[in-house]
Amino acid sequence: MMKFVVLALFVAGAYGCGLPTFPPMVTRVVGGEDVRPHSWPWQISLQYNREGEWRHTCGGTLISEQWVLTAAHCISKGREYRVAMGKHNLIETEEGSVFMGTSNIIVHEKWNPLFIRNDIALIKLESPVTFSDTVMAACLPPAGFILPHDEPCYVTGWGRLYTGGPIADILQQALLPVVDHATCTKPDWWGSQVKETMVCAGGDGVVSGCNGDSGGPLNCKNTDGAWEVHGIVSFGSGLSCNFPKKPTVFTQVSSYIDWINSVSSCTS
Repeated sequence: MMKFVVLALFVAGAYGCGLPTFPPMVTRVVGGEDVRPHSWPWQISLQYNREGEWRHTCGGTLISEQWVLTAAHCISKGREYRVAMGKHNLIETEEGSVFMGTSNIIVHEKWNPLFIRNDIALIKLESPVTFSDTVMAACLPPAGFILPHDEPCYVTGWGRLYTGGPIADILQQALLPVVDHATCTKPDWWGSQVKETMVCAGGDGVVSGCNGDSGGPLNCKNTDGAWEVHGIVSFGSGLSCNFPKKPTVFTQVSSYIDWINSVSSCTS
């Protein structure tokens, strides 16, 4: 029942959540790859104003007509932000893309940057966006849902193509199988750094999230065929973007459904 309450709260209009007009070309290719244009239409680019120039800093997920989910560590006080939606190539002018300012940014009240706890934030757009073939919302998972080990999920973003490399111009996707909590918390993996409000994916030493992917979604398909955002890119190995037994760690969205509902319904 909770799942349907959440979907009813966040989805309206002609476009349902998690069902892109142009379905992603999902494969088990090792390593990142260019996405099919507009196949992840809830993926946003969070951009900040630096001396009149807008620069990509993080990813994020559109979860309703007026709310975006991202990581708390992506938000810095004093910066002016905007949200770019419907983008495929960040350096090109594209039909169907939308740029919008923010009216409110809410970082989780228990965000702890030292221990990377509660790494989640909500951004309220300055006005509701109109859903289209290129802009629509992802679904949210049921509260408390735990992904099974080896579930095939996909990380998307414009992060660095490799350690120390350039930011991607074209949106990238990569298969990141889920690593269960018991494995991810082993001493030679992430150990006690990973808490039950987090989800791990990857760790094969070949592909992972990288700088610039922060805040973006871990996309997993539910049994009805719709895509849900199960994770928010939080942290990874500081040694490399692709390090064995150091999977990308995501804020587990299902642990924060009550917080998301509370903030979005009470914040003006």
